[in-house]
Amino acid sequence: MSKQPVPVFDLGGVFVDWNPLYLFRKLFDTEEEAIWFQNNVCTLEWNLEFDAGDIYSEGVARLITRYPRYWRQIQAYDTRWRETLGGIIEGTVDIHDELVAANVPTFAITNFSWEKWISMLPEWQFLEKFDGVVVSGLEKLVKPDPRIYRVFCERYGLNAEDCVFIDDNEANIHSARVFGMKTIHFTSPEALRRELLELGLPVKPS
Repeated sequence: MSKQPVPVFDLGGVFVDWNPLYLFRKLFDTEEEAIWFQNNVCTLEWNLEFDAGDIYSEGVARLITRYPRYWRQIQAYDTRWRETLGGIIEGTVDIHDELVAANVPTFAITNFSWEKWISMLPEWQFLEKFDGVVVSGLEKLVKPDPRIYRVFCERYGLNAEDCVFIDDNEANIHSARVFGMKTIHFTSPEALRRELLELGLPVKPS
């Protein structure tokens, strides 16, 4: 029987529903304005700068110098950041709890601002159940850069081929697979449960 792989999870989009539009829709009168703002001002590419270690107050200040008329909305990206969250994906938390209860080591590799990640520890109790987490903002490396997977494996003494990496982003999945990990492209907790069962991991059948 083949050895069961070590589960390595992404957080955003797997454990937590995150979408900046949840906030932007509160800041603008129309959906079109909110989408324009995300596509042109507080972009997903700009957000990656925080995932790579940039400090929120500094990044916000720099962007405001480029778009001073939107200073209130840009500043809200920091001060009202929690409003970019749509809630916990409970089905994934349940799966993780089952793995933990079965004494399966679990880990996470997440693109996340170190400031915001640390701020959520009191609220996201599932975080403390991981055996280790690699946070991009602390490493100054963001997925899909394969070096972040190398950091993870070296830090926790794991071989890539002994891990299964779970992420909702296809580019991240591709880079992890090229690095040597088994992968699961996350689409729903139900599909994840089936795929983990097929890999021999001790989760309950759906």
